[in-house]
Amino acid sequence: MAQKRVKLDLETFFCSICQDLLKHPVTIPCGHSYCMNCIKGYWNGKNKKGIHRCPHCRKTFTPRPVLEKSTMLADLVEQLKKTGLQAAPADLCHAGPEDVDDHKGHDTVSAAAERTERQRELEGSRQQIQQRIQDREKDVKLLQQEVEAINQSADKTVEDSENIFTELIRLIHKRSSDVKQQLRSQQQTEVSRVKELQEKLEQEITELKRKDAELKQLSHTDDHNQFLHNYPSLSALSESTHSSSINIRPLRYFEDVTAAASELREKLQDILREKWTNSSLTVTEGDVLLPEPEPEPKSRAAFLKYSCDITLDPNTANTYLLVSEGNRKVTVMRQPQSYSAHPDRFTEWCQVLSRESLTGRCYWEVERRGGGADVAVAYKNISRTGNECGFGRNDKSWALKCSQNNFEFWSNKMKASISGPQSSRVGVYLDHRAGILSFYSVSEAMTLLHRVQTTFTQPLYAGVRIGWTGATAELCEVK
Repeated sequence: MAQKRVKLDLETFFCSICQDLLKHPVTIPCGHSYCMNCIKGYWNGKNKKGIHRCPHCRKTFTPRPVLEKSTMLADLVEQLKKTGLQAAPADLCHAGPEDVDDHKGHDTVSAAAERTERQRELEGSRQQIQQRIQDREKDVKLLQQEVEAINQSADKTVEDSENIFTELIRLIHKRSSDVKQQLRSQQQTEVSRVKELQEKLEQEITELKRKDAELKQLSHTDDHNQFLHNYPSLSALSESTHSSSINIRPLRYFEDVTAAASELREKLQDILREKWTNSSLTVTEGDVLLPEPEPEPKSRAAFLKYSCDITLDPNTANTYLLVSEGNRKVTVMRQPQSYSAHPDRFTEWCQVLSRESLTGRCYWEVERRGGGADVAVAYKNISRTGNECGFGRNDKSWALKCSQNNFEFWSNKMKASISGPQSSRVGVYLDHRAGILSFYSVSEAMTLLHRVQTTFTQPLYAGVRIGWTGATAELCEVK
């Protein structure tokens, strides 16, 4: 236990730039310590417009801080050197031949006998797989039959409904034509009646005007005898068509027809609305018999059945990341890489996405060295610029932040502290359809660190983020 504490304490006296014990240690304003020459070289190479950044926390300083030797750290480093302890990190130590146990006292079996036993297990596994294949093939056939039945029913319904609506439209057009014809006929009758009466009135007006002129002329005659002789015949008036006998109706001759058409329209709308509201055209998931989702695996061997071959997409990598090892490994570099401009490239955070999209059930593992790392998944349309494009700092990504001594889960700018055993390897399990995302600490055993239950609306992409110069993260080839 004491030796373990010493190994952990040694990391305090390590320079994260040169990966060695501190030489002439200096502490910059943010509290992190480096070799004086290392931090000077880093700033000389990274200096942009007088801005100087901490390689660890990325905090910037303007102007350049004055570097003074940390006497206390220097004394402690010297004391460690005098103890004779080596400063190599624990994960770089390898077991020697003297560290291995021999086979004395162990129960042993022949390779042939062991092969026979495993062969029987293999055949049993194959039988189970073949039976499952047959079951799934039957399910596929049933689903195909269901698809054909759905298509046939839909096609028949579309054809029938088109015929019905065509007939309905024809009937409406026929009724509209009949109403129009009736209206025009009634219009002609009413106009003829009015014009006939109008002509009679105009003839009477003409006759009255003539009679008035004759009476006017008679009134001016000087001969009394002639006046008295002609007056009786001129004063007699013919029977008049009195205005009281004319039925003048308001211009509302066809309002009844309009009201009837409006009533018909409303009734038809109500019928269509009611019928379509009461009839459901939605097919629920329960109408299609799908197999129940399988439970989440419990052992690493079970997880490995869902392992997927994932590679990193250099077009998404920040310019300070070097993608190597067949696009599986990424390293934080001191100098930006000569990548071509690309709209998918992250500009603010040292992170990268996978080339392959992830759907269904998938499992992969990420090995980190030399510092902390974020293991994440994200949608393709995650932003590539600005502070909020960082994994877990938006609603399009989910990230497990793995530091030297603790874990944090980030999603939509919210974080949660997580306890669990430290390991350099993190396993990620995704069941896209079920909306399950789980992170595991992988060592001799798998320990669940955090599980997310949500609804994924798009395919996901694996992602990693690292911020220490020289730190690496690698998508492992798991079998």
